[in-house]
Amino acid sequence: MLGKRVVTALVLLAILLPSIFVFPPWVWGAVTLAFLAVAAHEWSLLLGHRRSALVAAATLAAIGAALLGWHERAGWPSWFVLAVCAASTLLWVGLGPMRLRRHDARGGGWPLAASLLLACWIALVALRDIGPAALLVAMAIIWVADIAAYFVGRALGRRKLAPAISPGKSWEGAIGGFFAVAVLGLAAAAAPALSQALPARLVAGWSPWGAVLALVALAALSIVGDLHESLLKRQAGVKDSGTLLPGHGGVLDRIDALIPTMPAAMLLHRLLG
Repeated sequence: MLGKRVVTALVLLAILLPSIFVFPPWVWGAVTLAFLAVAAHEWSLLLGHRRSALVAAATLAAIGAALLGWHERAGWPSWFVLAVCAASTLLWVGLGPMRLRRHDARGGGWPLAASLLLACWIALVALRDIGPAALLVAMAIIWVADIAAYFVGRALGRRKLAPAISPGKSWEGAIGGFFAVAVLGLAAAAAPALSQALPARLVAGWSPWGAVLALVALAALSIVGDLHESLLKRQAGVKDSGTLLPGHGGVLDRIDALIPTMPAAMLLHRLLG
């Protein structure tokens, strides 16, 4: 299993890193659109919508292709990115915790799932427009929170965060993730090469304390996304969202925490001017 995970991770890096650093920005848009279309298919299957899973994927891909064409011809106006990211963030902040409390992640059907995935994709493209560093740091914030939560939770975890949804998660792990994001975020803010990335912009615009609060809020939102997908799988009675990525499960398994947080990160960039 470990060997499969490593090989799959290397293949993904070989695809994603050149699309960020080497090729024109539209390649990043096209590659990520393909991944998000697969995620829409997986999400629809988890909802039990087997007949409409392909419709969900095709709809997202078609709308995304049209938006990518618009992006390449004229660029997206600031108001468009702001509106999409604000709407997605409000939905996740408002509905995400409510769904987790009710133990029901299926409301809205595939149209809502495709809309949330499309918003994530728009944010990923917009972050790439700022620069590769801004994009990678936004994603790294979530990865750092997840990795730190995993190791701190394994070492110190006692109180379960959501035992009925994801028994492996603990409050101690979550706090460890928050701490890691705060410390490494402030360290990244001091790096001249990352001056256009979110931590540096937060420190410059909102002070170090404001930056810490915003970064911790992003990490908390990533937990909502992770738990939401765990609840989807639990309700569907499956372990993974799919089998496309050997050793990792499905695409949705790998991006669950990014779906709510990338629009929120891009929203912060827009609010900072």
